[in-house]
Amino acid sequence: MHPPLTLHKHPMCAEIIEEFQKCHIEHPIRKFFGDCTDLKIKLDRCFRQEKALKRKANFEESKKFKEQLQAFRKENAASSSQ
Repeated sequence: MHPPLTLHKHPMCAEIIEEFQKCHIEHPIRKFFGDCTDLKIKLDRCFRQEKALKRKANFEESKKFKEQLQAFRKENAASSSQ
């Protein structure tokens, strides 16, 4: 199973999504017998790469947020102890 194939949500995989959808349209019966399987495998790999990049970006963003939060707490602890 794959996520919804909307191009705006998956810009990295747009070309493969279009090919996959075209394959399903051109081969309405043969798609059930593996005619589009190679494209499905490419699509799954692309989604995994895309997810890994998003995960890395989210991790970096959370790291920055934690640093800002720690700095804020130190500042508040220093000002409240005075």
